[in-house]
Amino acid sequence: MSRDTDTHSKTIGYILWIFGFMGSHRFYYGRQITGTIWFFTLGLLFIGWIIDLFLIPGMDDAADFRFESGEVDYNVAWILLTFLGPLGIHRFYMGKWVTGALWLLTVGLFGLGVLYDYWTLNDQVSDVNRGYA
Repeated sequence: MSRDTDTHSKTIGYILWIFGFMGSHRFYYGRQITGTIWFFTLGLLFIGWIIDLFLIPGMDDAADFRFESGEVDYNVAWILLTFLGPLGIHRFYMGKWVTGALWLLTVGLFGLGVLYDYWTLNDQVSDVNRGYA
């Protein structure tokens, strides 16, 4: 397992930070619990959101250490999930043809599957890159 590669992008992290009061940058860096808290509290009433401006480099480094790099790119997977999630295009990209088709036919399992993918996409990409999926 190589941990000296850049799995996540600071640029994408900062772009998502713009919408960070909704928790998007925290989900991107694999911090699902605080992402959910940010979503329901508007980034802890915008204070945590402003502080995150300075925490993104550390979150990026932690994500680079935690998640496995490989053939499937995290940034592409996250962009596909963000803009085409209900169509399952991110799942097709990861080689998950059956669930990709299921997402396509059910609009992301009626939205709940897309929410599940926001919570688990980093781990799904790591598993594919490790050869587990």
